[in-house]
Amino acid sequence: METNNKKTLIKLENASVEKNKKILVKHISLEVKQGEIVTLIGPNGSGKTTTAKMALGINKAFEGNVQRYTSQIGYVPQKVMIDWTLPIRVNDFMQLTSKINSEEVNEALNFTGVDHLKNKNLNELSGGEFQRVLIARAIAKKPELLVLDEPVQGVDFKGEISLYELIRSISEKTNCGILLISHDLHVVMSATDYVVCLNGHICCSGTPKKVANSNQYRELFGDRASTMLSIYEHNHDHSHSTDGTIKKNN
Repeated sequence: METNNKKTLIKLENASVEKNKKILVKHISLEVKQGEIVTLIGPNGSGKTTTAKMALGINKAFEGNVQRYTSQIGYVPQKVMIDWTLPIRVNDFMQLTSKINSEEVNEALNFTGVDHLKNKNLNELSGGEFQRVLIARAIAKKPELLVLDEPVQGVDFKGEISLYELIRSISEKTNCGILLISHDLHVVMSATDYVVCLNGHICCSGTPKKVANSNQYRELFGDRASTMLSIYEHNHDHSHSTDGTIKKNN
């Protein structure tokens, strides 16, 4: 996973977590560098979120070594606790727990394609719109490392494609390193430089093609999953908007 002249942002070496005498993850080694998207895939309960929390420093009860070479980290958790009965506008939500000025708010919402929703209440947003707001909130302070835990949950298939294209765009335009977590076995691969397949330990890792063709991957997900996997390498002549519609690129 060597990338020439790119700063390492996070590095895990033989990191393991045990809770209530049960091993959650064992001997996890990976690193994320600037401008690189590393994706953790695996079934539910495979240790993806546990690994992310080690990387973030949220989970400090681990064995092994975790090195963070940046303090500029953005995070979109798998679950966000919100009282949906409260009329919280997008603009207010963006500034709820961190000091983000109006210019940063506008720039981040514009980047993620939802600046027109700034004065809408959160409970009026679609699943895809809300995920874009969460991502905007995470990138508003221009982090060097972005950790996204299941960022397409509650989004339909077209919306998934659009969000993964947004994630790739963030990486390319900001040179941000991204640790992406997903149980999806298809479109997620398109936005990825390096894949780590977990099932309590690292089953296999490498480029999307290498992982999709590995025996370990087939054993975990079945031959059908491997053939269904969309590496999605073709060049796009179109883009997907926030409502899922397709627009031709000039």
